[in-house]
Amino acid sequence: MFRRTFWFTAGAAAGVWATTKVNRKIKQLTPESLAARAADKAIEAGHRVKDFALDVRAGMVKREAELGEALGLNADPELPPRRLAALESGDDPQHGKNPKYSKNPTYVERSTYSYNRNEDH
Repeated sequence: MFRRTFWFTAGAAAGVWATTKVNRKIKQLTPESLAARAADKAIEAGHRVKDFALDVRAGMVKREAELGEALGLNADPELPPRRLAALESGDDPQHGKNPKYSKNPTYVERSTYSYNRNEDH
């Protein structure tokens, strides 16, 4: 008698478990549920793309700063740093102690330096 009761209980539990699993799967496969899951996945993919774009942009800014520093593009666009320092100190051999160039120079006429970045290419 205990054997029959055990198997009856085991069968009933298996039936309840199987019915519950099937009902959950059916609910997951309804059109509304599929649409909601697709929308969630699309939003998640959009967030990933946005994060990737932000990472790429940060990397571009970092690399651009590195290249600008390596090429000296972050300096004063009118004069290279060495030339500006020489003019400010008055030790410029081209202009000497000329008062025209000694006070706050911002522009040098007929400079021997070229500012064309494409001249070597």
